Amino acid sequence: MKPTNPCDRHVAVLGASNKPVRYSYQAVCLLKEKGFVVTPIHPKLAVIERLKVAPNLKSIQKPVDTLTLYVGPERIRPLMDEIIKLKPKRVIFNPGTESSELVSRLMQAGIHYLEACTLVMLRIGSF
Repeated sequence: MKPTNPCDRHVAVLGASNKPVRYSYQAVCLLKEKGFVVTPIHPKLAVIERLKVAPNLKSIQKPVDTLTLYVGPERIRPLMDEIIKLKPKRVIFNPGTESSELVSRLMQAGIHYLEACTLVMLRIGSF
């Protein structure tokens, strides 16, 4: 696989927060710091770390390389159709976001997924 430049890769962060103690906020910051194109997703926030926030998955127009999840399975359930329609190249289930229902849907759609921690992956260079 040809290595890609981070600034060529679009990462959407579902459940992004503007609170520094939240892992989703830390992920947005670290992704931005590492040069990725980042789209935070939150229904009520307009800006996080000077990045325009998408209110929902449907509003994302640019193809998504990675969708990293920071919402629990109960909040994921009503978003499954939108996640599949978004067609990210991969979905990362961060700790606490695991959903066997979504895994099944992703497999049917041919979308790669993994259960991992975005922050750890970024820090060890395996993102």
